[in-house]
Amino acid sequence: MTLRMVSGLLCVLAFSGGLAGCDTSGAGAAGTASDSVTADDDHAEHDDHDAKGHGGDAHAAEQDGHDAEEGHAEHAAARVELSAEQRAQLDIEIGEARAGSAGASIQAPATLHFDADRVARIGPRLQAKVVEVSADLGDRVSRGDTLAVLDSVALGKEKAAYLTASARYRTRQAAYARDRKLAADQIVSESALAETRAAYQQAQAERRAERAELRLYGLDNAAIDAIERSGDEPLSRLELVAPRDGVIAKRDVVAGQTMDANETPIHVVDNSRMWLMIDAAEQALPRLVAGQSVTFTVRPLPDERFTGEIDWISPRLDAEARTVRVRAIVDNPSGLLRAGMFANASIQTDTPTQGQDPSSPQGTLVPVGAVQQIGERAGVFVPAEEANAFRFQPVETGAESAGQVEIRSGIAAGDALVVRGAFDLKAALTARGRSAAHSH
Repeated sequence: MTLRMVSGLLCVLAFSGGLAGCDTSGAGAAGTASDSVTADDDHAEHDDHDAKGHGGDAHAAEQDGHDAEEGHAEHAAARVELSAEQRAQLDIEIGEARAGSAGASIQAPATLHFDADRVARIGPRLQAKVVEVSADLGDRVSRGDTLAVLDSVALGKEKAAYLTASARYRTRQAAYARDRKLAADQIVSESALAETRAAYQQAQAERRAERAELRLYGLDNAAIDAIERSGDEPLSRLELVAPRDGVIAKRDVVAGQTMDANETPIHVVDNSRMWLMIDAAEQALPRLVAGQSVTFTVRPLPDERFTGEIDWISPRLDAEARTVRVRAIVDNPSGLLRAGMFANASIQTDTPTQGQDPSSPQGTLVPVGAVQQIGERAGVFVPAEEANAFRFQPVETGAESAGQVEIRSGIAAGDALVVRGAFDLKAALTARGRSAAHSH
């Protein structure tokens, strides 16, 4: 280390002890290294002795100042009142603490699926060519709405056969009615009436068979009855209609395309209810029962929490992953949840985890973000009596799991508290506390 560097370092030490007048220039360091260092060491030792004599009083005064500031801040942080404008600027949400135990929950990955009972896959039941597509992806449709118009030669032949059978049926029906009247007047014989009856019954059976054939191709009774009133419309025309209310989730069809009987290119989905498929570890099996509540988050919406209820637990275990499939029913009225989303699920059970006292009462759960630390105290913000006023309520926290923390004392299940925006309130309170302390 050079002499200039030694002198500079001693100057810094001396400055921290309250000295001044160090010379770190080249001229001031022109003497021998031993003389400069010895002189500076003597000077520093003298200053250190003075600092020891007065440092205790200075430190005590400084500590008293800090204690006073913390006391003022603690007093000021107990309550905050906001104006209507300030409240509007802060994203504050009031919720309720719920009963539960953070230790009595099962964490597992999950995936969202459409409710299979609410999915309709639509396509022709015979080969047909697409004439027009009237529904597009994302369209909301109602039951009976036309989704596409097709043209099928095979269907045209079946409709023609039905018209022929229907005409024959009406003719034979009229002949049978006439012969019955004539037989009653003994104008025709019973044998002639029997022949007319047989012809009528045969025509009736043929017509019924043709209607059944058309139903196999997807036409309902109303559509079959409309064939005879179709006028100039081609008999080969076939309409694909929505069998339920929902949203078009798939449309793999264009005009001019030829489709086979096994294709279902249009899907109509009622996504107001979804399935959450959970992969729970095999160790959780003894604690899983239908009817348990599930809370979960999805990656695209990390701040949103969704709920569901278990309705099925697979009787089969995945041999490789050692997990069991669990299904929960989830309401999705706003449509935020999409099939294919990955989720983190938390299943609330009534069975405590290993090591937890089964006789211990159920605790209170609040979101992790609702608990704030001010000084040495953890607490939550609860609404005060006045509008836009909040009070800091100290609490004792317990276990934390799946974004929820257990509250052992301070608030109870059902109590109102700030579940979102608590950090902003803490920032406002601590800033006010520091301002109040400095004013003293």
